[in-house]
Amino acid sequence: MIYVIKFIVRRFVPDSENTASPKVREHYGVLGGVIGIVCNLALFALKLIIGAISGSIAIISDSFNNLSDCGSSLVALFGAKLSNRRPDSEHPFGHGRSEYVASLIVSFITIFLGLELLKSSVGKIADPVHTTLTPIMLIILALSVLVKLWMFRSNTYMGRKINSSVLLATAKDSLSDIFATLAVIVTSAIGIFLDFPVIDGIVGALVSVLIIRTGVGVATDTIGLLLGKPPAPETVEKINKMVLSGEGIAGVHDLVVHDYGPGRAFASVHAEVPDNYDIVRIHEIIDELEHKISRETGIHMVIHMDPVAVDCERTTAIKAQVAELIKGYDQRLKLHDFRMTDGENRINLIFDLETPADLINSGKPVAADIAEILSDADSRYKAVINIDLIYS
Repeated sequence: MIYVIKFIVRRFVPDSENTASPKVREHYGVLGGVIGIVCNLALFALKLIIGAISGSIAIISDSFNNLSDCGSSLVALFGAKLSNRRPDSEHPFGHGRSEYVASLIVSFITIFLGLELLKSSVGKIADPVHTTLTPIMLIILALSVLVKLWMFRSNTYMGRKINSSVLLATAKDSLSDIFATLAVIVTSAIGIFLDFPVIDGIVGALVSVLIIRTGVGVATDTIGLLLGKPPAPETVEKINKMVLSGEGIAGVHDLVVHDYGPGRAFASVHAEVPDNYDIVRIHEIIDELEHKISRETGIHMVIHMDPVAVDCERTTAIKAQVAELIKGYDQRLKLHDFRMTDGENRINLIFDLETPADLINSGKPVAADIAEILSDADSRYKAVINIDLIYS
């Protein structure tokens, strides 16, 4: 099954392995949209005819579900074309988020259709009618399941290949269609042997609820992308490792990734560098790292330099002690930009503290608590703490 879509991809997507290319991504999106339109139109026509002949509201609901999928594929096709438009003066980061907007439209279409079909199904429960299905009709419905299964595998393959929210949303929708059609087939087969006409309306309602649930799930995921989600842990780990691999880099923190659509990400990070390093040399190192990260991850990278003292043994020892005490308060807390002014009766500890959003939103006085913990450890310690939100 997967070999068929791989063959189609090789046939219709030039340079199909170069998924970082916007043009290749566009070809994948257009191909997915065309496949969806053709397959769903055919399934809609077949199921509508079977539903009309048999009088089954469940099959008619399933047919209009395929029609909505056809509309979704059309939206996905236009989304793929629109998202590949070049940046302009009003949209300097490009139009990549058009793909997310397309996903959101797909979800709204799905929810609306599910609600309409639910209304019709409830009417059929209140006023049931007998349905008439032949074995040939059931065979055609069974074949439609195989078509949807192939579409699910195809969209999943292409969606993962180019990290497309639209194609992955379409794949999820195809999976729900499979279960919906299977439910229709089973209940239709039961209806042949049992005189229980209300079951058709019940199954139609269940199919409608499944359609609505799929639409809500896609909408929730897409809204999350539009509002802004943290980068994947693997991406964070890879960027941190690459920055730390640079000559003289002592630490890394405050990584922020801005997503402007698949393949269109911008990021910034702070790198701690020795305060006695040659400024021209460290600038060369940072510049090389920015280009390397951009090449290997596709993320446009900007690295900010934070000079820190690395040769002072006392500063290093006290920083390690402070870090250990902070971990005892909450393992997720991370300190950076550590500085100190040393004195006989007073030692000022100045640092930033990366703090997760849930801890900040809890209302706990994190900075005050940490300052008290440090003062208890050594009465000379006076902490000056700046709370930073963890973005990744």
